[in-house]
Amino acid sequence: MKKDIHPPYYKDAKVRCACGAAFTVGSTNPEIQIEICGHCHPFYTGKGKLIDVAGRVEKFKARKAKAATTSIRKKSVKKSEKKAKKAK
Repeated sequence: MKKDIHPPYYKDAKVRCACGAAFTVGSTNPEIQIEICGHCHPFYTGKGKLIDVAGRVEKFKARKAKAATTSIRKKSVKKSEKKAKKAK
């Protein structure tokens, strides 16, 4: 392995969040500034909300139900056409 090509590793690098939280990690930078951390992120704090503004879930379910009924109808129409041809 080549010597002197790797940056120095700091075992106690300080991480500071915009919310005021601070903790230490290992890094190649002695100090790291971040905007959001596990102490203030909505997913980890339980304050996150799942917002379905456009009703996308309902639209998807409606499309899926419509596709299921049309494919069944198409199959039954094709079967009845085949039976009609055989009867002639």
